[in-house]
Amino acid sequence: MTLIILRHGQSEADLLDVCEGRADFNLTELGKTQVKNTSEKLAAEYKIDRIYSSTLKRAKQTAEILNSFTNIEIEYLDDLMEFNNGLIAGLPKDEAIIMFPKDPELPYDKAMYGMESQKEFRMRAEKALSYILSSTKEHETIAVVSHGGMINMLYQSFMKMPLPSVTSYGTGDAGYHIWKIENEIRTVIT
Repeated sequence: MTLIILRHGQSEADLLDVCEGRADFNLTELGKTQVKNTSEKLAAEYKIDRIYSSTLKRAKQTAEILNSFTNIEIEYLDDLMEFNNGLIAGLPKDEAIIMFPKDPELPYDKAMYGMESQKEFRMRAEKALSYILSSTKEHETIAVVSHGGMINMLYQSFMKMPLPSVTSYGTGDAGYHIWKIENEIRTVIT
């Protein structure tokens, strides 16, 4: 089984310099071009059998562009949405820092400002990945369209890292990662 983990392209929030998370912004024209270029490459290199996508606009638009190159039906999953950043969603970043300061001592399983906890975020990634893997046949290639924070949590889930894990896997606009599972061995290819 091959998994293509694809991040959405540039969104309007990037230009506005706001806290995105659950704020639901569209892709920019540059974002659409980024996704078209990546989708064309992925469609040429892989026979994609399924597409799963977050339900937020920027991911949905990314999945739709990928679909235009593959003609594969998209299944939308709320569990693939970005971190629920509560009250800071959509606020300018400089205002959010002042209005809602981070607590460096906040436990992994606690949340504030209407956000989900890091534990809840990881559990949502576990749930999404479990569903996707159980729905995928051994020989299939699937694309999962999501967000930077969720991709980090999916990585932790895919590699079966302990809770809590502090890791970061950078994914640029319309960037992607290739994962494989063969004989129950999980491998990160790129």
